[in-house]
Amino acid sequence: MNSETKSFIKVWLLVIASLCYSNFIARKFPKGKFRLLSLLPIFVLFTLLPLNHSSLNLVGITAFFIAWLANFKLLLFSFDQGPLFSNPPISILRFISIACLPIKIKTYPSDPQFPPNIKIKDNPNSRIPTTKSPLNLAVKALLFALLLRIYDYKHHIHPNVILVFYCCHVFLLLEIILAMGAALARALLGLELEPQSDEPYLSTSLQDFWGKRWNLMVTSILRPTVYHPVRYLSGRLLGREWALITAMIATFVVSGLMHELIFFYLTRATPTWEVTWFFVLHGICTALEVLVKKWLTGRWRLHLMVSRLLAVGFVVATSIWLFYPQVIRNGVDVRVIEEYAVLVEKLKCSWVLRYGA
Repeated sequence: MNSETKSFIKVWLLVIASLCYSNFIARKFPKGKFRLLSLLPIFVLFTLLPLNHSSLNLVGITAFFIAWLANFKLLLFSFDQGPLFSNPPISILRFISIACLPIKIKTYPSDPQFPPNIKIKDNPNSRIPTTKSPLNLAVKALLFALLLRIYDYKHHIHPNVILVFYCCHVFLLLEIILAMGAALARALLGLELEPQSDEPYLSTSLQDFWGKRWNLMVTSILRPTVYHPVRYLSGRLLGREWALITAMIATFVVSGLMHELIFFYLTRATPTWEVTWFFVLHGICTALEVLVKKWLTGRWRLHLMVSRLLAVGFVVATSIWLFYPQVIRNGVDVRVIEEYAVLVEKLKCSWVLRYGA
């Protein structure tokens, strides 16, 4: 058993043990500061766990699943909120699955694990994304494999085109990771899950991209941890409209800081804050977009294809400008691609040993 496999097992044993402590012991403390203090060692541990891996792919997954999502879910749990809280308590298997996987279980009033006082939808008037078909995911996996093959010829391709491919890479990889997490959760729990994304390349605005299509698992955890509290507190000082804008920008700032942390795990280099500024820029632009929409109130609307090109084009252009430079400077892109090549070779060797040439 190689060192990376041992590290992987060690990390996830610690995660499971920590979540058992959170469910059986920390839950006994009164909600609020006392339970928050009892979970403080878990927050620290989960923040440090990604540093145990040398594989960048495992670092990224552990950072996203544990250092970000699990920590934020436990933060809500400290105050009897979020997906980990229920009265009566949810089962330990469901608690662990919800905490450490990027999933959101569909809730219904008849589900005894989720009493009627829990909100089922953040915005019942918003369009509900559909669950992806196996064919949809298979096509994306095939496109991802094709991208890895194209990287073999990257020295013959213009650097800006490679950067566009990196945008596609992140999108396809996230779709595959989320699908794997959902498949594991369904196997463990046998429950219906909320869609995790909704074809972000079809976005017609920044608000549509960030709020309703891209990585909905992050959106669903940032709303109760950042957006709602900031909007409530600032509403008393700034008024309803400015509270909305403040909460929106604050949410993007927190997202930027969490991405900055993930970039630190990947690069182990001093942060340059470019990725944070990427999210600050998008927060400001999304807020301005909301204000302009309110001002126009249906008087003028862009054609659907034009709005899609503008929204997705802006995300791609700003990603090339601010999101990827830090990754490229530190050689993370090269190392990640090399890891895929090593994995493919290991799979080929395993296939040959088992089935022959």
